Amino acid sequence: MNKRNALKLICTGAILALSKTVYAARDWPQALFKSDNSEDVIKDLSQSSATVQSQDIHIKVPEIAENGAVVPITISSSLPDIETISILVDNNPTPLTSTFILSKHAVAKVSTRVKMAASSNVIALVSNRQGQHFTASKNIKVTIGGCGG
Repeated sequence: MNKRNALKLICTGAILALSKTVYAARDWPQALFKSDNSEDVIKDLSQSSATVQSQDIHIKVPEIAENGAVVPITISSSLPDIETISILVDNNPTPLTSTFILSKHAVAKVSTRVKMAASSNVIALVSNRQGQHFTASKNIKVTIGGCGG
């Protein structure tokens, strides 16, 4: 491969990467991250449909987080045909921490680490491909760290 062809490939790759970044930024759901109320975020995520408390959603978190800056969370569900799993933290300045979009045959289990401003409820919003929305929550006590310092 000569220098000219290598440069063409590099430029083409850069243009494709930049166009995808611009497209993603354009579709950023700003309203979900502007709200400081988790109930409003849940209504936006569920398109105002009713949500149902479910025992089939399992939230694995420490009961006491010694450092609010790094709190491990695992959400899993035995509900069928799950499309998305969203994680919210009630007392954070921005309650929505993440949304995971699952492929059709994926196991409904996600793990992440979040920053928590203070002791709070962690809420899992699980949506299936039929448009039904399920929630579960668990309270976590934060001793230090957190979003507020």
